Amino acid sequence: MTTTQDFMQALQQAESTGDPSALVALHAPDVTLRNLTEKTWEGQEGAQEFWATYLGNFAQIRSEFTRSQEEAGLGVMEWTASGELSDGQPISYRGVSLIEVAGGQVKAFRTYYDSAAFVQPVTTES
Repeated sequence: MTTTQDFMQALQQAESTGDPSALVALHAPDVTLRNLTEKTWEGQEGAQEFWATYLGNFAQIRSEFTRSQEEAGLGVMEWTASGELSDGQPISYRGVSLIEVAGGQVKAFRTYYDSAAFVQPVTTES
């Protein structure tokens, strides 16, 4: 099993239980994590914060991986996530995540996704 496969399995476990500890354990002590925001999370504390924040956005969420590959220290995962936001609104969005792998650990995590799925339409009252 590759680190990418371990990562996908641990993410799905975190999504089903709400506990990111097994996922965080895959991250190296000096890991960096980024998403579409300007912030970078660093280290295992940063990984814990990143994944707890991710899970906190949803009442429920499930990532389904449509394609993955790991080669030469790079893991690539295409996915679709579906579920319910913490306010009860349904959500479904797609993206790609990249992990840099060394020694069986995640050294860097980057994710790119359809952020428009999180934008609520403006409603006007008549």
